[in-house]
Amino acid sequence: MFEKYSAVVDGFDPILFAGRVEKVQGQLIETRGPQAVVGELCRIQLPERGETVAAEVVGLRGPTVQLMCFSDLQGIEIGSRVVATGDGLSIPVSPALLGRVLDGLGRPIDGKGEIGGGEFQSIYNSPPDVLSRRRITQQIETGVRAIDGLLPVGKGQRLGVFSGSGLGKSTLLGMIARNTRADVNVIALIGERGREVREFIENDLGPEGFARSVLVVSTSNTPPMARLKGAFTAMAVAEYFRDQGKDVMLLFDSVTRFARAQREIGLAIGETPATRGFTPSVFSTLPKLLERCGTSDRGTITGFFAILVEGDDMDEPVADSVRGILDGHLVLSRKIAQRAQYPAVDVLASISRLAVKVAPADVRKATDYLRRMLAVYTEAEDLINVGAYVRGTNPEIDEAVRLMPVLRSFLTQGVEEKAPLEETRNRILEIAAGERPEPEANGAEDEEI
Repeated sequence: MFEKYSAVVDGFDPILFAGRVEKVQGQLIETRGPQAVVGELCRIQLPERGETVAAEVVGLRGPTVQLMCFSDLQGIEIGSRVVATGDGLSIPVSPALLGRVLDGLGRPIDGKGEIGGGEFQSIYNSPPDVLSRRRITQQIETGVRAIDGLLPVGKGQRLGVFSGSGLGKSTLLGMIARNTRADVNVIALIGERGREVREFIENDLGPEGFARSVLVVSTSNTPPMARLKGAFTAMAVAEYFRDQGKDVMLLFDSVTRFARAQREIGLAIGETPATRGFTPSVFSTLPKLLERCGTSDRGTITGFFAILVEGDDMDEPVADSVRGILDGHLVLSRKIAQRAQYPAVDVLASISRLAVKVAPADVRKATDYLRRMLAVYTEAEDLINVGAYVRGTNPEIDEAVRLMPVLRSFLTQGVEEKAPLEETRNRILEIAAGERPEPEANGAEDEEI
């Protein structure tokens, strides 16, 4: 019965390190003291309001300590007392997190009370050791035909969802969360509009998906430090369930706003912009977050990371950097969305780097064939649309034209529609076998010779 008290005594530091606020500029607070390390959590005392404000050490310049708050700076004045806690940001974790909504610091904001009976875990963890990561050999079901059929994803794989604004990336993530067979969903809404949170829960996620999900929310009106920590909080929650042996689906929206939060922090502490206004710390922070996703010797974290590309430019700095880190990418096309084909996944522009390792051989063969037909049709589409192509000129184009209505119907899926994995695989095989003429024996022999 004395264990919890002894744990408090063991972790108690009798020496209190304190300092005073000397300067407040924008989101940056500079103080004289306390003695602290980068990443340490501090408390700024506001006696008039009878409360404290949490802040983190983001830089040290001689005797000056640079802090950034997780909340508004109202009430902070020159001379406000700053106390170091001696530790970094930790969050409570337990199975009771399922069905809850947390803020960027891991505090519940859904009015259902505190997260009780759990342990505290730092939001800063190292990725699993490279040799302890299990190989990815099993496909995870997302319930979305365009993904499960033509872009198979393995348990523990990380994919980017590259999209311009208004193309349905949040709806796609909601479909995956609701239809997947993963044990737990961890959903990070970083920098999103406030009105979209409840809409996502009620419309995109639904009661079935929400019951086995944990939402971490840090909306666009929160300070950059809160948005940044929200991403690490979501990853820490996913790691907790992974370490319990679970298959976790991490849905992150969006990496772009996470990167912008890091840019704001970097500029505030004096970093020099490097690429299109992004500071070097942005590109060093991205792998620290993304590499924590994946397999371990206990469970898996499969990650879908939304990247909001500016002006549909798939080569802008954040998109280009993330694409090099992840294990594949899904591209949502405005052209496909304009013809009301949802989800608007551009199969030819997308790739899953582990597709050949997680899908059966017969399904891979059928998928390759269908992708080739899509490519043939895309190349000849302009000629077909203006009536310049004469049927019978090219057998492959003729076959692609016959196949296109079936393929578009297969790739189109309603928001509420669920597509089981086996059903999707069987349909892929049916389309490929039903539309492709088998080669004659002599022709096959001649071609082989």
